[in-house]
Amino acid sequence: MADEQNLENQNAEAAPAAEANGEALDARIQELEEQLAGAQDQVLRTAAELQNVRRRAEQDVEKAHKFALEKFSADLLAVVDSLERGLEMTNPNDEASKAVREGLELTHKLLLDTLKRHQLEQVDPHGEPFDPEHHQAMAMEESATLEPGSVVKVFQKGYLLNGRLLRPAMVVVSKAAANTPPSINEQA
Repeated sequence: MADEQNLENQNAEAAPAAEANGEALDARIQELEEQLAGAQDQVLRTAAELQNVRRRAEQDVEKAHKFALEKFSADLLAVVDSLERGLEMTNPNDEASKAVREGLELTHKLLLDTLKRHQLEQVDPHGEPFDPEHHQAMAMEESATLEPGSVVKVFQKGYLLNGRLLRPAMVVVSKAAANTPPSINEQA
């Protein structure tokens, strides 16, 4: 019976210790679960950041390939302009300069075709509405034949490289003639 009593006393003493030990284990488990959740969150954030860095690097490489010829193309535009001026200055009906003009025309066409193969597009807006994103207005001129805000003359053609403006077209924009009555929209 004394042994039973000792066993009960030991069990009574061990119960609070086991309960305290269980609470400590629960607290430790909770702490470890929080650390695990934090580590998982950090791994997800790091993976997302790595994906963003990889995507930005791919975009940078793509832009570098797309616009690597930008400076070179801009330098070639002076050659295109010179050929166009030469063509404007020669008379197509003059037999003496006919061979030179044909050579200029072929060279001009060859150069434009080469530029086009490298995604360099010509902006020649004659008669089109003025677009400040692609045109640079140099002057305004009265016009009875064109709508106000249309391109009357093109001093220098513009160019786009892969859809991005390389050089704006320098243009003269029409305005309403002084003796023209105002349109219905202007009266309202």
